[in-house]
Amino acid sequence: MLEIFERLALAAGREVMRVFHAGCAVDRKSDSSPVTEADRESEKIILAGLRAEFPDIPCVAEEEAAAGVMPGELGETFFLIDPLDGTKEFVNRRTDFTVNIALARHGVPEVGVVFAPCSGRFFSGLPGRAEALEIDGDYRIVSRRPISVRTAATPLAVVASRSHNTPETEAYIRDLGAAEIVSVGSSLKFCLLANGEADVYPRFGRTMEWDTAAGDAVLRAAGGTTRTLDGKPLAYGKRNQADDEDFANPHFIASGRVATAGRVER
Repeated sequence: MLEIFERLALAAGREVMRVFHAGCAVDRKSDSSPVTEADRESEKIILAGLRAEFPDIPCVAEEEAAAGVMPGELGETFFLIDPLDGTKEFVNRRTDFTVNIALARHGVPEVGVVFAPCSGRFFSGLPGRAEALEIDGDYRIVSRRPISVRTAATPLAVVASRSHNTPETEAYIRDLGAAEIVSVGSSLKFCLLANGEADVYPRFGRTMEWDTAAGDAVLRAAGGTTRTLDGKPLAYGKRNQADDEDFANPHFIASGRVATAGRVER
């Protein structure tokens, strides 16, 4: 399955970069978030591949969800797809947008890939193994190496969203004391933790499960955690929520070997 994820992410990333270089119109969804041809074409590639290989596993994909297309029953295993995470980065000609594919089972993101086609950074994870992949100019994997989270650095390196910072996030970072701030877009934030490049990623803004599942899978495979503010692991497959829409996430803290129940051990 991971091999198929990697192949589809590379094919989708190639198409995303075709649109990136050619240019495209930017439309707006009902929630006013941007969507482009790259989002739509990437999702088509991924969904076609997953449904051909795994016809019995439901797919929850961002653009289908925006159009009101949802699986009737998820069951215990399903896919989460964000064909272009960081569309704002893409539109603003920044490089840290990603293609995300994940498998969730029993509420846990088990398998995931995150590919940033503009920078060539590629991360994958499944239980017990997380890797960074090297990609050549023809979108082929030429090498891979194991990665893992690090013990907390001094000062802490805190990953913050480039496009979605909030006062709560700023207050949390101030509460940590001295900290190095690493600003990056998309699900690469999880991958920086997984690769030992940062320590904590606090998210007090809006996210959906397809935004986080792939990066979260990589982080957990690398030995990290993603927990809600009450200290519980972030769960997937959330439907019929009393206070929010299907698949919406609560606030969370992702970390390497540094966090408990939403606060940092120092």
